[in-house]
Amino acid sequence: MRGEPASPIAAHTHEHVFLGANHGRNERKVWLVIALTASMMVVEIVAGTLTGSMALVADGWHMSTHAAAMLISALAYLYARRHARDPRFSFGTGKMGDLAGFASAVVLALVALLIGWESLLRLADPTPISFTQAIAVAVLGLLVNIASAWLLRDEPHGHGHGHSHGHAHDHHGHAHGDHDHHAGQDNNLRSAYLHVLADALTSVLAIAALLVGSMYGWLWADPLMGLVGALVIARWSLGLLRDTGGVLLDTVPHEPGEDVPAEIRAALETGGDRITDLHVWQVGPGHHAAIIALLSPTPQQPADYKARLAHVHELSHITVEVARAA
Repeated sequence: MRGEPASPIAAHTHEHVFLGANHGRNERKVWLVIALTASMMVVEIVAGTLTGSMALVADGWHMSTHAAAMLISALAYLYARRHARDPRFSFGTGKMGDLAGFASAVVLALVALLIGWESLLRLADPTPISFTQAIAVAVLGLLVNIASAWLLRDEPHGHGHGHSHGHAHDHHGHAHGDHDHHAGQDNNLRSAYLHVLADALTSVLAIAALLVGSMYGWLWADPLMGLVGALVIARWSLGLLRDTGGVLLDTVPHEPGEDVPAEIRAALETGGDRITDLHVWQVGPGHHAAIIALLSPTPQQPADYKARLAHVHELSHITVEVARAA
């Protein structure tokens, strides 16, 4: 009812919305690139089949995997946004993008094996290629890749949206408040972006193979480039598996130029205070959570420890436990 004071409990509750910066904008960009990629995928597969170009067919199927992987990314954005406040998710849906990236990396690894196997078969038994038509389509595919990469580029941005907060508590009670947070890296957008870059590289290899084949009649150059493309895709998929898997398994975050655990220790281990247990993990792009156990000869209020961490903008959720030292 209007005029009544807010509930004391309500004043200390908070949401766990840890979506990345520009979540909605990135989602729209991925959907647009999916449309571009799917259209070009159909053109390349059909043209490669008609002209007999393995490199062009491989590039088309490679684009199809990128379209499927980007669809996973787009659906992850959609699901994370719609369920951002679902209480079933203890720390929100900020890691949904990493789950999507991990899934797309697995698909890419399988496709790399298929392309590599088909290229080996073509090396053993080369087939005639209509070079002129194949080169024209490959160039068109490269242009689509460049346009898609431009759309998905990760532009510099400020603070992300979503309620960024920290809360600290000990045996006396609870305290919470707001933090500004570092924008961080959106692995879901990065996944889609790297798919497009890898696809552009495959297009370049296809064009190079077709040019060499048309000038010197080296039919083996086409499947050879298919093998090179397969190796590039496999290496990229392994890198994405490593990065997204680390987030999903709550490894200690350590990005270049940033060491959140070290910053926490530097801020709290002053005087006689010592950290006896520290857990830091990523809960969303640019959002990190921390559980800190402190031993202090003169325990302070939770808000005091939180205030010491105010400059660590990557922290969005903080839990502090304090025990009195003997």
